[in-house]
Amino acid sequence: MLVKVRYGESQKYVKVAETEEGYDDFNTFLQKVLEKLGLPLQTELHLTDESGTEVDADVFDELLQAGNLTIMVSTEQSTVVLQDLSYTSFESHMSDTSSVSDASTSAVSVSSDATIIPERDSGAKRSHSDRESAREMVRDVLQSKPGGEKILHEYDKSKTLMDGARRQMVNLLVADMMEVHGRIPPTYVRTKYALGIITLFPCLRDPYSKNGYEHYYDAESGSGYLAWRIKTVQRSTAVQSRRCSTSATYQDGPKSKRDFLLTCKQLIGEECCEAISLMKHSADGSVVKEKMKATFQYRQALVRDQQGSSTVLDVFPRFLDTPGLIDQDFTMMFGEEASGRFLAKWPTFFQPRILADCKNQNSNEHVEDLLSAQQNSNELGWDSDLSSILLLVHLLPPTSKGHKKNAKISSYQAVNHVVRYLRIGTSVETFLARLEPGQPFLLCVGEQKNNIQRFYVIVDHKAIPCKAQTSLAAFDELFKAHFIFSVNYHESLNSFYTFIQTTVFNIDVGSAKECPRVKELRARFLHTDI
Repeated sequence: MLVKVRYGESQKYVKVAETEEGYDDFNTFLQKVLEKLGLPLQTELHLTDESGTEVDADVFDELLQAGNLTIMVSTEQSTVVLQDLSYTSFESHMSDTSSVSDASTSAVSVSSDATIIPERDSGAKRSHSDRESAREMVRDVLQSKPGGEKILHEYDKSKTLMDGARRQMVNLLVADMMEVHGRIPPTYVRTKYALGIITLFPCLRDPYSKNGYEHYYDAESGSGYLAWRIKTVQRSTAVQSRRCSTSATYQDGPKSKRDFLLTCKQLIGEECCEAISLMKHSADGSVVKEKMKATFQYRQALVRDQQGSSTVLDVFPRFLDTPGLIDQDFTMMFGEEASGRFLAKWPTFFQPRILADCKNQNSNEHVEDLLSAQQNSNELGWDSDLSSILLLVHLLPPTSKGHKKNAKISSYQAVNHVVRYLRIGTSVETFLARLEPGQPFLLCVGEQKNNIQRFYVIVDHKAIPCKAQTSLAAFDELFKAHFIFSVNYHESLNSFYTFIQTTVFNIDVGSAKECPRVKELRARFLHTDI
């Protein structure tokens, strides 16, 4: 979408992208305006529409949906910046409002460029009365709406809410919110409802999030189940439907630039070239691994070079005949402890919770096939370990990307982007020659799916042999390959891999972009006793 921006005598178009959660947020739009107009990044902007009405974050998305938006920009009006940076947004509104009035008055008395940014303690505890107020508000809504008592009963019985109950709860709360506060509920109201949910239902709280309720409403990004439902209701009555869409940009994933705590000397220049040449012809596996460690920094620079990334397996061909190099590079990135987390935590903690959760969900024949592997009753299916991993794909299914050319695929289809089976005796080279370009996946070669003799990680039409002898360890190497080769997750598996990254490996916790479904599932698992 294009938004016309006027600044003095200058008039330009600013492109606003549509993401999975909606349009670019208000702060992103402000940054684009500053860049487009060539203004310093610290410049405070005052935005109005053509009628002179102020445009702020609360109404920005609604105005975009209406279409044909022209925004007037000025930098000369004094501004009070009230940043909804954390859970304190609704508290500040509910507490002493006179302090805000005083701040506004003092803002007028200073110079026209003055900006007042109230300091807030992000670690401050909510008062007991605020939590109780939010909890009772949510309880009253559910008790007064049809179906609400059933939601309360389900939580009392199971200490969690299944997907259907969660969706119904969100629909009831948003209906009440918009009935009381209008079609564009203020940020503090949305935050209060989110706080009320995790206070009334403490086992729905996500301990990995800053406040625990971001999967229901995140004031910083304007995302979460409550925000999405509000936008859905708003869209149904909007003047124009959404038009173009672009891919969402995910932060802190495999392609993120990172600093490494290197414990061995790194070769540069001619020494590095000599080591690379030596590795190509050495038959000594220990020498290969030693030189691979010494050239790690060079290799990471190569994979981050868009032109050179496709040649990394040509420059370092020993990946193709020396098992264990993927794990070695990943350990150099994140350390021994992080490298071992998946194999340590999956069988004992995550696998039993995934199985229990899938049994409580409405299943289909593909889920039933994977569940049957846990009782060894499916002779033609995957083994129990790999089946548990693939069940997570069904719990975190591919999401719709709006009006993209590529249609949404099913969870069953998405599984094909995680693992594929090749019967032993079939040529791996012939299989690779027929492959279409795509993201890394696991190739299992064996007599049948639950009896695999060899595992390969497929990257750039090349088969990298796994050191692993089990399907669980082979998937561990597949996940790590995304990082050491700086390759994005397959689009349909982004939620699946992000869960593995943040919740199992604990990489980029708090900074990686997670959809509410990932946060909800994590909260459910961490509060479930098996």
